[in-house]
Amino acid sequence: MLRLYKKLSKKDFLFVFLIVGLTILQVYLTMTLVDYVQGIIKAITLVNYHNNPADISKDVALFLETIGGWDNLKEEALILAGLPNEMISQVMSIKNATQADIWFNGGMMVAVATASMGVQAIISILASFVAADLSTNIRTSLYRKVEDFSLEEIDKFSTASLITRTTNDIQQIQMANLFTMRMIFQAPVTAIWALCKFHSAASELTIATVITLLILIVIIAIIMLVAIPKFKVMQKLTDNLNGVMRDNLTGIRIVRAFNAENYQENKFEKANLVFTKTQLFTGRVMALLSPMMMIIMNALTLTIYLIGSNLINAGKIDYAGVTASTMLGTQLIMAFVMLMLLFMMWPRALVGAQRINEVLDTESKIIDSANPVQFKEEGTIEFKNVSFKYPNGENNVINDISFKVNKGETLAIIGATSAGKTSLVNLIARLYDTTEGEVLVDGVNVKDVKQHDLREKIGFVPQKGFLFNGTIKENICFGSDVINDDEVIKAANVACVSDFIQTIDNGYDFVISQSGKNVSGGQRQRLCIARAIYKNPQIYIFDDSFSALDYKTDKALRENLKNMENNSTKIIVAQRIGTIMDADKIIVLDGGKMVGFGKHEELLKSCAIYKEIALSQLSEKELGL
Repeated sequence: MLRLYKKLSKKDFLFVFLIVGLTILQVYLTMTLVDYVQGIIKAITLVNYHNNPADISKDVALFLETIGGWDNLKEEALILAGLPNEMISQVMSIKNATQADIWFNGGMMVAVATASMGVQAIISILASFVAADLSTNIRTSLYRKVEDFSLEEIDKFSTASLITRTTNDIQQIQMANLFTMRMIFQAPVTAIWALCKFHSAASELTIATVITLLILIVIIAIIMLVAIPKFKVMQKLTDNLNGVMRDNLTGIRIVRAFNAENYQENKFEKANLVFTKTQLFTGRVMALLSPMMMIIMNALTLTIYLIGSNLINAGKIDYAGVTASTMLGTQLIMAFVMLMLLFMMWPRALVGAQRINEVLDTESKIIDSANPVQFKEEGTIEFKNVSFKYPNGENNVINDISFKVNKGETLAIIGATSAGKTSLVNLIARLYDTTEGEVLVDGVNVKDVKQHDLREKIGFVPQKGFLFNGTIKENICFGSDVINDDEVIKAANVACVSDFIQTIDNGYDFVISQSGKNVSGGQRQRLCIARAIYKNPQIYIFDDSFSALDYKTDKALRENLKNMENNSTKIIVAQRIGTIMDADKIIVLDGGKMVGFGKHEELLKSCAIYKEIALSQLSEKELGL
């Protein structure tokens, strides 16, 4: 947690110092309030004795009647009567007691209580600001860190866990720090101040209070030792619960198509039950604190009254002092009760901080070179003896592949499922790094240039088309600082999606739902292609991006791409022969190995696997065999 405090700004630290100072002031006002409570009790008692001398003793009442009342009572007469100085002082206090004393102490009580409330409100506002600022800074750092992660790190933590860490874990830290700044300083200051006042009143009361506090601390420590391990488990269970919920919502169409609602519900119930049981356990353990606090607070009050009554009889303290001591004891226990609430929050906050630091401490395996170089060519891609396997994978998914694509050429990649097609194109955009060999873009190893500069050259259309929540125009212009309406329309025309846009309400301002669930698969693919075209890159990568298109649209779209003015290089991953047969070069992959490379006509003669794929889709006549 201490490491996360580095995220605080100078203004936040200033506010923390103000909170410390205001907390001391607030405790001072609380203790002053106790003094005025003691004062008003004394004033009421003295006024009562002044008005009813018989309540003191019959002898005093008779004596006052003899001398004509309090006004005729002189301190010299009491001295001549041989009364002790302490008793003389008490008698003179009764003589001088007036209703004004009650009103003064009562007024000061109201003033001090109001000031204390105001100071507490300021502390709460400052603490809220600091806690919110801390959580904002942590969330920003976490987001930027995750944004820099390669796919390897994201897979390591899982999407559900990263979402939990960015939301739930940070919320736990915010709440814990909010209560910390409000309570952590108040409890010890109150304890020290109260114990000093106890000691000044009577040492016996100090001993009783210290013993009570020690018992309280031992109870809290035992409960925390039992609860903390479960709090660690709860955060992982939260990840699991979020993961199940996310899978269910993301794959709701599949769930319904397979009538798997009960199956998914059982998965959720299982995760929810384990989470609930753990939460109930920690809740029950922490629930013991509240009754324990009440028992201890009442026990301390009874102890103060018991000891106080004996001290009153011994003349060491008065009733007002006992009452004030009771208030002090209550304030002291309440401070520790609030501290108890803090102890309830901190275990989960510490776990959350640990989980956040795990993310912040994780370095991306894909980083920019310390000395980035400039590109030497334009629109070229070259693989030199490239092999690749996924992190923690046992075998290579790509083995010793070499080829080169020149500017303006179209390279097609085809092969069976799991042949390594997507893995290969992911290496071009450096979503993963090669295990062996080099990938060169524009004559430079992709590891030697800035990732931003590399990806600025590439228009990537992934295998799974993904649209963001927002308008069609915003999706096509995604990542661009400036929206050019003419270029948006041009990109839509090239992607053969303009006809669809013109038929819907609001046209380019039509709002796409998250992930593009309110458009068809073909429409989603074409919008993703339009997004890449709007970027106007030097290199296009289409990872099986024509699979949802009919043959007519497929052909028209490829013709539009071919006729584009920028003479860009195109990488097309496809399963259909019709999509790739016009490509300048075709790579045939099988089990991660390149088993064929050349034009369509050449591969029909030289590559048996390519011919087999072609004949499975088209007749010999259509293929010209």
